[in-house]
Amino acid sequence: MSQVVECVPNFSEGRNPEVLQALVALVRSVPGVALLDETQDPDHHRAVITFAGRPYAVAEVAFQMARLASLVIDLRSHQGEHPRVGATDVMPFVPIRGVSMQDCVQLARMVGQRIGNELKIPVFLYEEAATRPERTQLEWIRKGGLKGLADRMAADPAWVPDFGPKQLHQTAGATVVGARWPLVAFNVNLKSQDLSVAKTIAKAVRQSSGGLPCVKAIGVQLRSQGLVQVSMNLTNHEETPLHAVFAAVQWEAAACGVEVAGTEIVGLVPEQSLIETAQQALHLDRFERRQVLEARLDSAESRAAIGQLGGSQPVKEQAPPPIKSGALDGMVDVQGLTGGSVGALSASFAAALGVMVAKLNRARAVETRLSEIRTRLRELVQADREAYALVLQARKLPPNHPDRALQISSGLLGAIEAPMEIVKLCCEVIPLLRGLLTHAKPELQPDLKMGIKLADAVIDGCLEMVEENMKGQPNQQLILSIRERFAIAEQMLVDAKSLCYTPPFDSWPQNMLNILKLR
Repeated sequence: MSQVVECVPNFSEGRNPEVLQALVALVRSVPGVALLDETQDPDHHRAVITFAGRPYAVAEVAFQMARLASLVIDLRSHQGEHPRVGATDVMPFVPIRGVSMQDCVQLARMVGQRIGNELKIPVFLYEEAATRPERTQLEWIRKGGLKGLADRMAADPAWVPDFGPKQLHQTAGATVVGARWPLVAFNVNLKSQDLSVAKTIAKAVRQSSGGLPCVKAIGVQLRSQGLVQVSMNLTNHEETPLHAVFAAVQWEAAACGVEVAGTEIVGLVPEQSLIETAQQALHLDRFERRQVLEARLDSAESRAAIGQLGGSQPVKEQAPPPIKSGALDGMVDVQGLTGGSVGALSASFAAALGVMVAKLNRARAVETRLSEIRTRLRELVQADREAYALVLQARKLPPNHPDRALQISSGLLGAIEAPMEIVKLCCEVIPLLRGLLTHAKPELQPDLKMGIKLADAVIDGCLEMVEENMKGQPNQQLILSIRERFAIAEQMLVDAKSLCYTPPFDSWPQNMLNILKLR
């Protein structure tokens, strides 16, 4: 399963479309990242951009966006309804697929450290990444706005930033970076120009004032529309769904003699929250995601029957021709294979040997896991080839091209991440095959031993590739983070390797520790 992290930075600029266009163009320029949504509001004077992709590619884009925002946004002349403390005001990382919350915490700290050290902007970590309990909630950091934060930083040692200088940046203020679960940004507009009404309703519905759990709310003025708004964040839509929040705001508005003018969702929303709302609004007795047409077409069963729906990104001209469908199950088209793709292909064969034996031994759980690993390794065959093609493409750019360094760094991320993931998968394959070896019939044991030694060789080769590609990675902070990330998995690597050199295999080699280059 591929790793996907979402990032939703909020910028203090909602009136200059050129700034938004520049930020969006930056996202689109980096391979491995997809732009999901962009919104800009002149009353809030705020822009929200949502993008997702490979963890380290997302981290690189996030930092570059903060750098760009610090150059083009000046808080000294900023006037808007939304609370703020920075040009890049808040930057959360959200786990989506194949990553843990701790992975996102690590990304937040890595990006926060770069913003503080390289851009000289103070950074405060919040939510799951917070280092102090008083900084967990975003609103606590924003309390009193820029002046309130500046005063706390000057007078209270507890408010020294996590990274960067101990005073606000002259034009960019501070940046709040963190990790959180998905939330829903939901606003209700009221047919009134009385801001006190919106503030009264916001106080009634937000959790901190005794209202609905997992709801944050403020009242703001929408001068361009002649309305006021209850602007909310739903931090857990399962505990407090959209329809419950809307009903509460509508009831409070009626009590104030005000009608609802309309609602809006800012950014993206989890599909399940809309299904819950549909169930309530239409009084559906039973309604499940599988009844949604697009969801059913996107199911594994439908994909298997009619193929992958929707077009994928075209392969660049520099990329080698893709491996033919079915080549991995028979003759292999070796044209354009890279070292990493050969490693993934070899490891998939090792896993396939285990699937065969597990099936014969009726070891269903082992068979299932090895099948999953084999599928992922086959995906990595193409992923490594594409990453290598992107590196070649970036290096062909003129030396003075403004995006050359960024694109080389981004391309090398894929060339590092693919072999790293192959190593981790091999560390799973080896003990699974070794476990099967204990109970396998004598005639099947050579197959398992071949698979173990194959996975062992792939580990050695991929570690070499990671180390070599890290030499060309210009982003030193990324290198440190990758080394820390691999150190966490080092015991898994040592355990897997030890299984390759204990009876019935050869004795432990003298140069074993040379394999652990990333320590």
